[in-house]
Amino acid sequence: MSSAGVVGEGSPLTGDWVHWLLDAARARLGMEIAWVSVFSEGRQLITSAVGDLAAMNVHEGMSAPLEGSYCVRVLSGQLPPVVTGAGRDPRTRDLDVTADLSIGSYVGAPVRDADQRPVGMLCCLSRDPGTHLDSESARTVELLADLISDHLRSGSAAAARDLAARKERVRSFLATGAVVTHLQPVVEMGTGAVVGHEALSRFPGWKGPDTAGLFSEAAAVGLGVELEEVSARTALAAARRLPEGLTLAVNLSPEALTCDSVLDLLLAHRDCALAVEITEHSRIDDYDAVLAATARLRHEGIGVGVDDAGAGYASLRHILRLQPDVIKLDIGLVMGLHTDPARQAMTSAMVAFAEETGARLVAEGVEEEAEREALLSRGVRYGQGYLFGRPRPAADVLV
Repeated sequence: MSSAGVVGEGSPLTGDWVHWLLDAARARLGMEIAWVSVFSEGRQLITSAVGDLAAMNVHEGMSAPLEGSYCVRVLSGQLPPVVTGAGRDPRTRDLDVTADLSIGSYVGAPVRDADQRPVGMLCCLSRDPGTHLDSESARTVELLADLISDHLRSGSAAAARDLAARKERVRSFLATGAVVTHLQPVVEMGTGAVVGHEALSRFPGWKGPDTAGLFSEAAAVGLGVELEEVSARTALAAARRLPEGLTLAVNLSPEALTCDSVLDLLLAHRDCALAVEITEHSRIDDYDAVLAATARLRHEGIGVGVDDAGAGYASLRHILRLQPDVIKLDIGLVMGLHTDPARQAMTSAMVAFAEETGARLVAEGVEEEAEREALLSRGVRYGQGYLFGRPRPAADVLV
């Protein structure tokens, strides 16, 4: 088992309960500090530590080569699990780590994985020679190390490791910057004239689910806003290349929209013709924050839209609260519109609402000529869908 999966946020070797165990070990043995570490690529990383750390030049996140440590010598049998009078013991007195950490005494026991392989150590250290330490001290630390090992192998720890691994996978992908912007045209359906484009992100290097799957995965591991920001940054690079008079629409969640760095990114492109589309499916927990963000955007000439309108109750609430400049009819409302009186009635109601509020209504997912004709007959002027053009790489569109 690699120790990489047990390090970082969500790691079973971090958290309050680990600190509690370390405090218990330190107090029981009368030691100054205690830590738990993991081994990775020939190094020892301290993931959690308690006590007077500064006095012994130790801190959480500290990493050092295993080769020069007491821990590797305990594991190999060169040192016993209890070392007293380290400054005088010929086995330890000349080691650099003895002087670097001012080690006078040491007790250590391995943390093991499901295959009983050592993946880290629980260690207690003091500057004093520790003449009171004995075999019982070793058993105490070994017992606590076993508790950590058991937790490491438990279902909750497995879930934590899985989450940490998934997060690292998304983070590693983000570091590559492998995002490609595709553009899909928005047209005036009566003439076919292109009035703008929606920016859609594609991730050719992602070894996993489709685009929607990556956004869902990133959100699930707490990196949703980071992915949205990377995608928006790539899309906005295309905004400056759009022909005059065309608008670029960028999709953002309410959470991303209220993130300062994302808002600053949008405002840095205020000289472009931009609109931000808030998806209907995204829950808004703080309308005041979203309204404050949209007010700043509008003040700088950036439009605000609500995506997927008609897909559910949330869209109606978004529309009423945000009073968007653009309302995009959901594909579920458009598909089969020409044969469904209920869809026709809903569309007519949305047209009336848009006219009353001054919003532009855009139909999404238009794939058939009959749908285009039905939309036009009910007053929907603008559309987007395969009937008018599939998403294409921005580099191919903006030639």
